[in-house]
Amino acid sequence: MSPRTILNKTIILSVFVLAGWLLARSFYYGSFIGIVLALVGIVAWAYFLYQLQKMQNKGDEGEEYSEPVNH
Repeated sequence: MSPRTILNKTIILSVFVLAGWLLARSFYYGSFIGIVLALVGIVAWAYFLYQLQKMQNKGDEGEEYSEPVNH
């Protein structure tokens, strides 16, 4: 695994851990708005990762069928 892949996975994991910790703290203090905002953050981050993966897959498919141009 390359250092870039490790860094990317570490960032993704840390964001989900932080959002989960914030969600747990919101439950602890009984803060409704905190719970809602933590859930919105988790859903937004998951949707971003889904869209990013979809774009990368679409880009990979386009590169397979393109032929290099020699001048």
